[in-house]
Amino acid sequence: MFLGFFSSGFSGFTSPALKLVSFIPTTQNTMRLTHIKQFILALAVIIGSLSSISFAQQNVGLPTIELKAGIYRIQAELADNPKAREVGLMNRTSMPTNSGMLFIFEQKAAHCFWMNNTKIPLSIAFISDDGKIVNIEEMQAETTNNHCPKAAVRYALEMNKQWFSERVILPGTVIQGLPKR
Repeated sequence: MFLGFFSSGFSGFTSPALKLVSFIPTTQNTMRLTHIKQFILALAVIIGSLSSISFAQQNVGLPTIELKAGIYRIQAELADNPKAREVGLMNRTSMPTNSGMLFIFEQKAAHCFWMNNTKIPLSIAFISDDGKIVNIEEMQAETTNNHCPKAAVRYALEMNKQWFSERVILPGTVIQGLPKR
């Protein structure tokens, strides 16, 4: 009699056990679920690699200015706002010989620099308002050592490593063409 109760045509009763049967995955549903998981995993890998690219910040399209140091002409990108100064020459793998980056600050101060995320070694000249180089520092790539001016400055010019020493450009040399603030 007990078995007959479940097999009878009683339409108002649904067994919880019968409901569970409909949720058991079929082979087709299992395959579909596997494909969805693979797609999500592939999408996560792609998004992860794209996000790492976006964190590798690099200044592009900055305005440039021509400067002169003695007989040498310099094509310098201008880093004259907080974001451009923060990124600087980070993540660059090379820089043309007579090119550099001129950092311009609103106020004269002891503006210090480091080389975190900077892939190429650089030389930096700290420059006073009258254009005279105060001091020059050599900076190794991917380091966090501070490189500071010996006096309060508004300008700093980064060039390839030893650019200044190879041209015998020393403290006291005047850099011409600095924008006036």
